[in-house]
Amino acid sequence: MSSRIIVIGAGICGLSAAIWLRRAGHDVTLLDKDRPGAGASFGNAGLLAQWAIVPVNTPGVLTTGLKYALNPNKPLFLQWSYFPRLIPWLMKFAANANDRDTRRMVAGITGIVADSLDQHLALTRGTRAEKWVASSDFSYAYESRADFEADAYGWALKRAAGYIPEVLEGGAVQEAEPILGPAIRCLATLKGHGHILNPGAYMADLAAVLLDEGGHYVQAEVQYITLTDGRVSAVETDRGTMPCDAAVLAAGIWSKPLMRKLGLKVPLEAERGYHLHFTAPSQMPRNPMMITTGKFAVNPMAHGLRCAGTVELGGITKGPSRAPLDLIRRGAARAFPDLTYEGVEEWMGFRPSTPDSLPLIGEIGGTGVHAAFGHQHVGLTAGPKTGRIVADLLSGKRPNIDLAPYDANRFS
Repeated sequence: MSSRIIVIGAGICGLSAAIWLRRAGHDVTLLDKDRPGAGASFGNAGLLAQWAIVPVNTPGVLTTGLKYALNPNKPLFLQWSYFPRLIPWLMKFAANANDRDTRRMVAGITGIVADSLDQHLALTRGTRAEKWVASSDFSYAYESRADFEADAYGWALKRAAGYIPEVLEGGAVQEAEPILGPAIRCLATLKGHGHILNPGAYMADLAAVLLDEGGHYVQAEVQYITLTDGRVSAVETDRGTMPCDAAVLAAGIWSKPLMRKLGLKVPLEAERGYHLHFTAPSQMPRNPMMITTGKFAVNPMAHGLRCAGTVELGGITKGPSRAPLDLIRRGAARAFPDLTYEGVEEWMGFRPSTPDSLPLIGEIGGTGVHAAFGHQHVGLTAGPKTGRIVADLLSGKRPNIDLAPYDANRFS
C-alpha cells in the first residue's frame, strides 16, 4: 500500500531511506534546510568502514580520554566551557566502557556495517551515483610494531569478526605504500573494503537519483512534527505545512530537538570532526589508510587527498578550533614527508553520537515517525543499510536483522 512519506534530512541516511521508500512505491518527499549532503555526509573521510566495529568507549577510555584531552598532540579535544553540559552524556558513555558492553556494542555496529560495500552498490547499481563507489583495501599505519601490538584489544575484536590483517614491517611498508615516509614502520592491511571517491558529488547524485525515480526534494527547515491522535499527520516547515502518513527522522545531530518535541529526550551529543583536503597532491596512497598516531583517516579521492578524523567535544554553536586541524596537518607531514600540493581546504562538522555508540533505527513509540540517526563515526558506512531497514519497516516487511540494539525508544 502506497503512503505519503516525508524524510527529514538529506544526508546519506535520509537519501538512502528516500530512495528505497520510493522504490517500494511510496510517495516520497525529502526535506532539508540545506543542499543534499551539506553536513557530515559531505565532509566525512569517505570510507566504507566495514572494519570500524570497535567503539570509542572501550575499557580504559576514561583514563586514556583524560590524558588525551590534556595533550594537544592527541586526537581528542574538549571545549572546557561546554564540559558541564557534557557530564550527563559522559556518565552514560563511561558506563558502557567495560568488556561486556563493548562486545554488545561491537555486535550491534557489526550488524549495520559488515556489508557496507554491497549495500552501497545495491543502492546505486545502474544509476548516475554508481561511479563514486570504489572497492579498496584498508591499512592501519603504525610507527612501530609495538604500537600495533598495543592495539591488541581492538584487533582481537576485529579478528573475532573475521577481519584478519596482513602485517608488514620495515621496507615492505614503503613497497606497499610508497607515499609513506620512514616514520611509518608497520602496516596492518585488511582486504576487500571500499571507499567513496567524492562524498559531496555522491550525495548530489543520490539526490538526482531520487528525482529520476519519481521522488521529490524540497529545501525547507523543519520546525515541528504534528501528531494527530498520537500519530504523525504533518510536518511543519518554514515553507508551510506538509501532510503525510509517516515520516523518517534522519537529520543527524539536528534530530535531537525534533525528538524532544515528540516527548523523547535523547542523549545525543556532537563529536566535532575535522578534515584537511589537499588539492592537486603530488602523491596519492594506493588505498585508504588510518594514521594511528593521530587517529585520522586518509582517502585518495577523485578531487584530491582527504585527511579526516579526530574528536572534539564541545557542542554545535562554536566555530572550528585550530588544534584538531593543526594535529592533522602535523600528522600528515610526518607520515607523508614528500607530499606537496596546490592548496588545502579545511572543514568541521558534527557526528551525532549516542552514549552506547549505536544509532537509533525504527519507529518512535507508535507515532509513525521512524528514527534513522545517531551513527557516530559510521554514518556513511551504514547509511544505505539503515535506509533500507527503515523502508522495509514502513512497507510492512520484516528486515533480516535483529533491531533490538538500535531501538529508537531505548533512552526514553
